[in-house]
Amino acid sequence: MVRDGYYYGIALVAAGVLLGWFTKPVWAVVPFLLAFFFLWFFRDPERAIPQEPGALVSPADGKVTDVARVTTAEGAQMMRISIFLSVFDVHVNRSPIAGTVRDVRYQRGKFLDARSPDCAEQNEQNIVAVEGEGRTIVFKQIAGLLARRIVFNPKIGDQLKRGERVGLIKFGSRTDVLFDADARLNVKVGDRVKGGSSILAYLPQHPVLATAESSAAERAH
Repeated sequence: MVRDGYYYGIALVAAGVLLGWFTKPVWAVVPFLLAFFFLWFFRDPERAIPQEPGALVSPADGKVTDVARVTTAEGAQMMRISIFLSVFDVHVNRSPIAGTVRDVRYQRGKFLDARSPDCAEQNEQNIVAVEGEGRTIVFKQIAGLLARRIVFNPKIGDQLKRGERVGLIKFGSRTDVLFDADARLNVKVGDRVKGGSSILAYLPQHPVLATAESSAAERAH
């Protein structure tokens, strides 16, 4: 479980005890139910991380709401996969690939519905670039109507493993992943994905990199 869950849970249990003590026990039900919800919301299950070369894993649990080719500000063509997280989804975020954090940029903005097409550019968000496996991918932690805090723990220069926990977005949100347009897609709109374990796409491998990864996989077995 994410540490925040204990903070919310303990505080609400204490509030329930005090409320029940000084008023009537029935009034303690609401804070106790809220405590249970927060303990459940901040769950952090273990995941089996795919080891296939070039696998781009989902940074979050949720529903794929958009798969589209987009043009970046620099004029590059990239694929974008958008994932909507409801309050019922696990909110721990994970790194889509193994690599080095090259850039972390926090952008202030609005709190539009995370399912709105405009939220990708206008909403408050954290934008992360990770270089690895011969490619650079960008993923965004995007706030929504209810989300008011985005957490990202690694710093520029840190090395990440594929599927490694990197942070979370609280109370409903969206994550976007942008990657090279020549990747082979593995999901479609409407699919449910799990952070760290669902493969969104396969990134084309450079010959040298693919050989090295295949040799490493053979040695592991």
